Amino acid sequence: MSDFATIRGLVFDLDGTLIDSYDAISESLNHACARLGAPALPTGKVRLMVGRGLEQLVSDVLGEELVTAGVRLFRERYAQVYAKGTFPLPGAAETLGSLRRRGYRLAVASNKPARFSKAILAAFDMLSFFESVEGPDTAGVTKPDPAMVRRCLRAMGVDEAEALYVGDMVLDVETAGRAGLPVVLVHGGSSPEDELRSTGKPVLNSLAGLLELLQGAAF
Repeated sequence: MSDFATIRGLVFDLDGTLIDSYDAISESLNHACARLGAPALPTGKVRLMVGRGLEQLVSDVLGEELVTAGVRLFRERYAQVYAKGTFPLPGAAETLGSLRRRGYRLAVASNKPARFSKAILAAFDMLSFFESVEGPDTAGVTKPDPAMVRRCLRAMGVDEAEALYVGDMVLDVETAGRAGLPVVLVHGGSSPEDELRSTGKPVLNSLAGLLELLQGAAF
């Protein structure tokens, strides 16, 4: 527990960490596939491919030559279905509220465009918990580049030694490392549990586990 005694701010990934939007992502991706003559993919497979940004996802599925068209079709469909195809993960709002009451500053760094992230968080009454919500449209790059995490740190008014990154993917370990932050992983998102545990980083069964992990470390 003492390892977290200096933590004042937490930077959260979004998909698979705070929310489940895999149905909306899968539907939007399969819409692009259908329009461009590619076979549909099951949601379970799409879940394992999410996390490195939309362009990379579309490239992985449709090929580099169809990225521009695929991204356009995906975004058209996602704007129509993201609200009904996205759900808060169990205990997310309660955990965030408890962290704020303890005095922690919170922010989001997601490879989802910030305009969608903000709309989703607002729909679930979670947007007010955060000092900043960053994405590739605000930072200019996708994770694992640390730019959006650094924007979060500035917004929270904390430095690397005072911050903790919370994610659900092996990608988040790389992102946190490049930003100079320790990382805690939550099982249930895009990376299988064995892959998470192979990183040697703490792995929680649910977001609520953060409260116990940080118990006694609040200021």
